Amino acid sequence: MSGGDGRPHLALVGLMGAGKTTVGSEVARRLGRDFVDVDELIERTSGASVRSLFAEEGEGAFRARERVAVAEVCAASRPLVIAPGGGAIVDPENRRRLRERAVVLWLDADPATLAARVEHTDDRPLLDGGAREATLRRLTAVRAPAYEAAAHGKITTDGASVAEVADRVLEEYRSWSG
Repeated sequence: MSGGDGRPHLALVGLMGAGKTTVGSEVARRLGRDFVDVDELIERTSGASVRSLFAEEGEGAFRARERVAVAEVCAASRPLVIAPGGGAIVDPENRRRLRERAVVLWLDADPATLAARVEHTDDRPLLDGGAREATLRRLTAVRAPAYEAAAHGKITTDGASVAEVADRVLEEYRSWSG
């Protein structure tokens, strides 16, 4: 479960709006590590946005790219803070890789909180068509078992500041990584 120097990667999983990127960036800063947002890595390597990849290639092709990107970051020799996309963890291979190579922490929040956090974004293809809270409730029901299967721990982010969640993440991470 470790990066090249014996310290494990830290992976933050959860639905869109849970805080993976924001909290992950803060935790990486505090740990003095690089932060990798898997969706951003896919966009850089493909030269296209997640939205356009979904539209032009379909979700299946995007998920194949995501599997390659997760494998790449998990294989990194230096310990990273990793934020896989919200759906990455549904793939059993991604779950296995992340769990073997990282301490995986599930950032969870009520769907109403998630909907409020992503209200002004238009880069979430799975939220097209309105009814964001209802969509997030459905995604929670579908994905929660995968998050639970992958996670070493769960942190609720409702009503907490980025600093407070980062504190909780670091405390939980240290309890697993020694």
